[in-house]
Amino acid sequence: MRSKKGFTLIELMVVVLIVGILAAVAIPTLRGRIDAAKWSEGKAIMGSIASAARAWCAEQDPGGTIAFGGYPATLADLGFVGGDCSGTYFVDTDFTITAFVTHYPPEFEISCTGTRLIAPAGTYTLKDPGTGALVFSGP
Repeated sequence: MRSKKGFTLIELMVVVLIVGILAAVAIPTLRGRIDAAKWSEGKAIMGSIASAARAWCAEQDPGGTIAFGGYPATLADLGFVGGDCSGTYFVDTDFTITAFVTHYPPEFEISCTGTRLIAPAGTYTLKDPGTGALVFSGP
């Protein structure tokens, strides 16, 4: 007598069920990682803007005695040209700078709004309260 080789229909259905359960668990987890990776581009650009703001302040007033509100107001004031702060998910207009200096290191806040991202929507901010330590906050 010859034995039959292969899987029964029930065995195949169990395998499909297990794969479906694993996919249902893994897809939301991977989606969150993808969104975090997209936001990391915005955070990296905000770090570059922060470095430029510190350099600008050091060049303008090495003693750190000037005070300004909202200046430098644009990326161009810091020496960026069109497209320097654009990437795959963010463009120059997604970034806003609110800065004021009373001492060195400068106090400033940089905001990044993910207008081109589908999810998660929101705004990240990068603040330097004048201590030289950068603080990220966001969704």
